[in-house]
Amino acid sequence: MAISPGSDAAFSGQKPTHSESPRSKKFLLTEEEIFYMNCRAAYLTVFKSSLDNIISKDQLYLALQHAGRNPSQKTINKYWTSQTAKLNFDDFCIILRKEKPTSKAELLKSFKQLDVNDNGSILHTDLYKLLTKKGEKMTREEVNAIINLADVNADGKFDYIKFCKLYMATNEQCLKTTLEKLEVDSKLRRQQFGSHVEGSPERAPSPVAKASPRIIRKADQESFSNKGDTRNSSLATARQFKTSVSFTVTMGADSNQNSKLIEPHSIKEWQCVQSKGCFFLEEDGEIISHQYKMQIAQRSLVYITIKPLSLSQAEGKPSPWLSVDTALYILKENESQANLQLLYFTELRNRETFGWTGELGPGIYWLVPSTTGCRLRKEVKPVTEEAQLVYRDETGELFLTKEFRSTLSDIFEVIDLDGNGLLSLEEYNFFELRTSGEKCDEDAWAVCRENFDTKKNELTRQGFMDLNLMEANDREGDPRDLWVTLHSMGYNKALELTEACPFVIDIYADKCKPRIKAVHMEACSGQLEKAICKSVLNKGNAKVMDGYENIIIYTYKRDTWITAVIENKSDDKVIIHVNNELSENCVNNRGLGIFAVEVAPNSTMVCQHVMALNERQEWIYYCVYSLIS
Repeated sequence: MAISPGSDAAFSGQKPTHSESPRSKKFLLTEEEIFYMNCRAAYLTVFKSSLDNIISKDQLYLALQHAGRNPSQKTINKYWTSQTAKLNFDDFCIILRKEKPTSKAELLKSFKQLDVNDNGSILHTDLYKLLTKKGEKMTREEVNAIINLADVNADGKFDYIKFCKLYMATNEQCLKTTLEKLEVDSKLRRQQFGSHVEGSPERAPSPVAKASPRIIRKADQESFSNKGDTRNSSLATARQFKTSVSFTVTMGADSNQNSKLIEPHSIKEWQCVQSKGCFFLEEDGEIISHQYKMQIAQRSLVYITIKPLSLSQAEGKPSPWLSVDTALYILKENESQANLQLLYFTELRNRETFGWTGELGPGIYWLVPSTTGCRLRKEVKPVTEEAQLVYRDETGELFLTKEFRSTLSDIFEVIDLDGNGLLSLEEYNFFELRTSGEKCDEDAWAVCRENFDTKKNELTRQGFMDLNLMEANDREGDPRDLWVTLHSMGYNKALELTEACPFVIDIYADKCKPRIKAVHMEACSGQLEKAICKSVLNKGNAKVMDGYENIIIYTYKRDTWITAVIENKSDDKVIIHVNNELSENCVNNRGLGIFAVEVAPNSTMVCQHVMALNERQEWIYYCVYSLIS
């Protein structure tokens, strides 16, 4: 249990304070507008402008508090890592979507589990053990701060009913104060924020009919570029654009069904290796995956494919990962890992399989998997009924349920990278790093082999099952730690795989047997970002910002998706406003129709990936990129 706001409570469960504002007395705000109003108010309480960045943990903590949250140190560390230099307003909004406010009912339910006497209080010793040993562990200082609250502690006991009232009242008052400050300051209210702008309270936005991008005249484009979102009249006064460029791409229905990926005729005679892997969706929306080294001993024709891994799902359960797009970037290692040269990527497709065919010389190559993130997204719909993981028979002996065993079997399939039906220490450690953040050393692995079923010093499927049963027994049947593992692997409370996409890579060569080895599991950024940018710059359609020749927008169309890259050759950072609102039947990896991105000096960045919402219908990509003054 954690009393930081990381629960599944809906954001809208927090009391909306918009009813007190003059605007809301005239116009009913949507849940989305309320959310961004709260984000906006919290951000401006800490910063003077939406374009200011969060540059420290303390600033992030303060901004989250003003948004009605009470984050633990672990929550802060989750979003501010050793690699984090800054976060912008859009990042802040994403964090608030993930770290939803805890409801009073959830707090009470968590505390009541420790209230053995059912009298509304918990001994300090029990509270300390709970908060520092289980769930989202708190530091000694954080627990002492709770125990030292005079209003809710007496005689070595913690009055959790009073604490819950105090906790909720403090959060609500913090947010109320923040919103009141925004309401009385008209300058703050007109500030622009990433994807959203607070409109004037004097009048409602004027609805404008959505025009088809195919019949937009040049004059209309200029007017649209100057005003931003034509459906919100307040944007014209809130934003000042220096210049804009637009792109229009029309894609036919089932355009990706044209099979261009063709197996070589003699492939049955070629030598083949296979490896599995997985894309995992992090809490902040970032995607991480396995990365691989491939060795080719002599010059050969090579055929490489990647596709989602098919698992034995129970009848009636969805398989959302099977529709996730997958790709591989092939890089050549020249002298060192730091010096990688982009060669190819799997551009051709046949249904769910993406592939590449060509000749490769002897050497070491890196295979970096990629997905756009358009279809691998955080689950929005809450799961109402939690699956049962364990049960006891009439003798009191603990067992894993049939559904949980089936899920564990699928997890075994995913982490058995070489597909030999056994888990090596290397394979098991990828699983451990993902679920616990720690590796299993040789001594611990030896103990594991002694106590669980193994074959050739590798863990069998039954051994993996027994290992999880032992963990359940160690917790006396408490499934919370098992759920931590399942959530880390992408499963929801109904045991549906919704926030991960397992995949399989096949490599064929006509002259030698290729070798492939998973070497990392890390964020799909860094080397991958460079590879995507380079491929788009090489093949994409480029448009220069009028009057700003150092700012170039590239758009690259594939059969399945469109990628946009922004290049900033100037010595100053630039902020680009991106508007997709006139696109039709489209979804992008950011999940927003309008947003702003900051591009560092002399750098290139992936701005967005866009795919069809429904592949069986025509889709139209129409995007305006505007330079914010």
